[in-house]
Amino acid sequence: MARPPSTPQPVVTDRPENGRFEIAVDGQVAGFAAYHSVGDNLDFTHTEIEDRFEGRGLGSILIRAALEATRERGMGVLPHCPFVRSFIERHPEYIELVPPLRRRQFGLPQVPDSGVTQ
Repeated sequence: MARPPSTPQPVVTDRPENGRFEIAVDGQVAGFAAYHSVGDNLDFTHTEIEDRFEGRGLGSILIRAALEATRERGMGVLPHCPFVRSFIERHPEYIELVPPLRRRQFGLPQVPDSGVTQ
């Protein structure tokens, strides 16, 4: 019995020279999450997935990887991008990345301080 062809796995890469995380599928850039540094935080400003790649959950894969990379760097997140903000709302394990004094600004629940820089 022949095996079905494997689906290419998306790859997320930080491109700091372009101020964005990119997600690629089969070598093609499928989307990005734009950011810029503000002190000890990454300010996410815009997320976009190319039309031909929509409906595959790539936006969530991209943002999860970007937030994990930000966490690994010990940085905080300013979710000005509505998609990033809604992702954090749906995944409360990432709320701690938003500086405690900024959570109200983004409509996020106030949770105990985790030590993330403000």
